[in-house]
Amino acid sequence: MAPIILEPVEFVEVAAGEFWMGWDEGLPGARPRHQVWVDRFFIARTPVTTAEYAEYLRATGAAPPPFWDDPRFADPRQPVVGVSWHDAVAYCNWRGRAYRLPTEAEWEKAARGGIDGARFAWGDDRPAERFDRPPCIGSTPKNPLGLTELSGACHEWCLDWDDDDYYRHSPPRNPLGPEFGTRRVSRGGAWRHADPWSPVAHRSSLPPSLRYSDYGFRLAWTGD
Repeated sequence: MAPIILEPVEFVEVAAGEFWMGWDEGLPGARPRHQVWVDRFFIARTPVTTAEYAEYLRATGAAPPPFWDDPRFADPRQPVVGVSWHDAVAYCNWRGRAYRLPTEAEWEKAARGGIDGARFAWGDDRPAERFDRPPCIGSTPKNPLGLTELSGACHEWCLDWDDDDYYRHSPPRNPLGPEFGTRRVSRGGAWRHADPWSPVAHRSSLPPSLRYSDYGFRLAWTGD
């Protein structure tokens, strides 16, 4: 087998600091809006792509996701979808360098990019585009940090267990989610929904073993 040469992941540094998490106009699980401190971390500019995931499958012999042979999901520039939470964690571990999924608080802080109060990650304007499959990387608006595909593409797995009441008692510094649960948090609006442009504070979740055609992930790491 030929050696596998991985392209470096392009990360964005997110400085330590406070931000306003959640929104009072959202569903009960996204309330109340509250201030959270998150330590410095790094997050990938884009979700993991089909091309990147193909290298993982080639190296490990892991089973491909559902839809892998469907032409609608075969473009190497698309975010990979059909991965479970466990699949996403396994990929992070395979990439090494202590890569991991972002916590929910990290994801929202990075997605907001320093803009508090905006409806979407890039501002208040709703895009007119609609997609019949996951759009290729760079097809959705950038936020102030240069992150893309924060809505309109796929839900992105986070580390945390889900609990609709968690915001009412979550710690003010580096929240990690509940200790136990049955569903893992996901963030970001997805192409398959009637409205793919979810607000930046919108929360979703899924049992961690399920593999849906609108679920992907992006890498994070704490740094050296």
